Amino acid sequence: MIHPSTIAPVSLDPSIQVGAYSIIDEDCQIGINTQIHNHVRATSFTTIGQSVIIHTGAVLGGDPQDLKFGGEYSTVEIGDNTVIREYVTINRGTGVNGKTKIGSYTLIMAYAHVAHDCTVGDHVIISNAVNMAGHVHIEDYAAIGGMVPIHQFCRIGRYAFVGGGFRVNQDVPPYALAAGEPLRFSGLNYVGLRRNGFSEERIKAIDRAYFILYRQRLARRDALEKMRDEFSTNPDVLNIIQFVETCERGLIKP
Repeated sequence: MIHPSTIAPVSLDPSIQVGAYSIIDEDCQIGINTQIHNHVRATSFTTIGQSVIIHTGAVLGGDPQDLKFGGEYSTVEIGDNTVIREYVTINRGTGVNGKTKIGSYTLIMAYAHVAHDCTVGDHVIISNAVNMAGHVHIEDYAAIGGMVPIHQFCRIGRYAFVGGGFRVNQDVPPYALAAGEPLRFSGLNYVGLRRNGFSEERIKAIDRAYFILYRQRLARRDALEKMRDEFSTNPDVLNIIQFVETCERGLIKP
């Protein structure tokens, strides 16, 4: 299951497949049933979960592209059942967080770059040529369109969708559809929510919450308080409130 041209440790599980001319460092940890295609590079700082598929030319666990990096120990962690397409690069962390983490059941399409100290959740879709700067946090079930640059320290909330080709320089809240230049809140990610089983009642509550936040011309503190009063037990709205309250980069505008 390991091509003779590959450099890889002999201790790999027999269920793991490694294609031609790949280089797998001795201390790289790889879960069972993982498939590694040709010309892949995985450093000793990399941990790969089970049933992961890594396509040609991907480079995992390379040094951060950060001038402050001093060679300190750091890692890349990739969850189970994730697919990494051609020529994706995922850099390991720096001393700030110590790791770059990719969740499970996530798809990272060709030529995307995940920089140091980023966190990508479960069931995320990152389209072709997305370029993430350091310390980006993408929550579960979010989707990013093709050729999107994401500024350092930005967050993209769960179930949010960012349209292709637009620049992310502020936080995108959960369940939102973000588009335009500059990037703006363009409504809810209705397609994504319905595909993931959200009932019309849940969607209606989220829509009402964003009406309060973005359309009633309230000060943000007052809007969040009104949302909390009206939806005190709604987990989706409480998630929005928590996201907005912890926003540091600024929130995209309506």
